[in-house]
Amino acid sequence: MSESVAWIAVDWGTSNLRAWGMSESGAIVSTASSDRGMGKLKREEFAGALGEIVETLQVSRPVDVLICGMAGARQGWLEAPYLEAPTDLRGLRAGAVHPDAGSDRYTVSILPGVCQRTGGENVMRGEETQLLGLASLIPGYSGLVCLPGTHSKWARLDGTRIESFTTAMTGEIFEILKTHSVLRHSLGGELDGPTREAGFNAGAADGLARPADLLGQLFRVRAAALLSDRDAAWCAGYLSGLLIGTEIAANRDQIGNDPVPLIGSAGLCALYVRVLEMAGASGRILDATEVVLAGLKTARANA
Repeated sequence: MSESVAWIAVDWGTSNLRAWGMSESGAIVSTASSDRGMGKLKREEFAGALGEIVETLQVSRPVDVLICGMAGARQGWLEAPYLEAPTDLRGLRAGAVHPDAGSDRYTVSILPGVCQRTGGENVMRGEETQLLGLASLIPGYSGLVCLPGTHSKWARLDGTRIESFTTAMTGEIFEILKTHSVLRHSLGGELDGPTREAGFNAGAADGLARPADLLGQLFRVRAAALLSDRDAAWCAGYLSGLLIGTEIAANRDQIGNDPVPLIGSAGLCALYVRVLEMAGASGRILDATEVVLAGLKTARANA
């Protein structure tokens, strides 16, 4: 006999919404997704967007919906005030807020993010749930964790306790430079051609060797196209490698001998593994969906 949906796990990002119907034992019964991320919704539209998703998840009785991510942002459905680092992530559920879902078929809890006020002001929303998931999947882990993405996070984790973290706007800077800077003139062709790997390796080497010279090295993208006839793929690879290399160089003194857990898209995490190895370190890629579901399960269990 198949299990029924006992509760719903939701990861609500800026661009997309993902949901899973979960059994009481923690098995995935059903899944759904949409492109109705926080960035595309007005506050009054969140309840309807969630309702559309719930309709597809085979829900036969009233359930709880547990949400992490941008639904709890200031510009989201209902702001969930940050927990302040250092903090034990097992307290996420206690900090949840409960918007009116407009339905008697489910009740909604939105988990908070985490902020940092000392040692450099910083915020995260969504990554804290992934970190709690990592702590449940690798019990007792203590060390640095990297979450590559548009705004990459580097967090110091000790079990379920987040001690501190930083943010690198690596992915966003790549997109801005590719689209809006003078470098766009060198990035207008096919960006995934056979020369991209060589460009990436060259950029990563430069970023690791001279991170303080990032602003100067960025212009090499344009100069290499003009003087050495580098194509768009090489230039895109160089820019990507340079930014990731600089990011990893900035965190190199915190990286120990153990592999750094990496949580994000498999392709992007593989690039970080390559640059970590160039820096004499190593990385361990974790499945992002498995990690966020583990975090939501753990948060629910600590209600």
